[in-house]
Amino acid sequence: MKKNYKVMAVLIGLVSALAVLLDKPVLADDKDKVVGVWKLVSVVYEDTQTKERTPVLGQHPKGCQIATPEGRWLALVTAEGRKIPQTDADRSNALRTMIAYTGKYRLEGGKIITKVEAAWNEAWVGTEQERFYRFEGDRLLLESPPQPHPNLLGKVVRIIVIWEREN
Repeated sequence: MKKNYKVMAVLIGLVSALAVLLDKPVLADDKDKVVGVWKLVSVVYEDTQTKERTPVLGQHPKGCQIATPEGRWLALVTAEGRKIPQTDADRSNALRTMIAYTGKYRLEGGKIITKVEAAWNEAWVGTEQERFYRFEGDRLLLESPPQPHPNLLGKVVRIIVIWEREN
């Protein structure tokens, strides 16, 4: 009977070690896939109550996202049709029609998690922004968990962003 327990313990240990070893290449592969320069394709906010999706930054927003091998993340998104600000109201509108943040990122459990060091929205500084990620060909799709959005007062949304790898 004691031998069976020892054999089972060894087998459990081997299976656990194998699981750890097999898990690491997948994460390394995902990091290799995430690293690079990405051009913005679209930004959609999904209302968590109605499930309505709205391209709030227009049909053709501009943006760039950079992920380095060392773990640095930078994202900048601006709405289509922005004009050069001439007044305080224009400057206020310019702030409402952009998203920008940077910090160190890590991959964990199907999420890209960025520890925000600087952002267009000071409330994000010092927080961890989580985005579920997946790949579709040369595209990186990011989805936030439901959250109140600072530019849409009173609305809780999921932010869905599609990036395409730059050549």
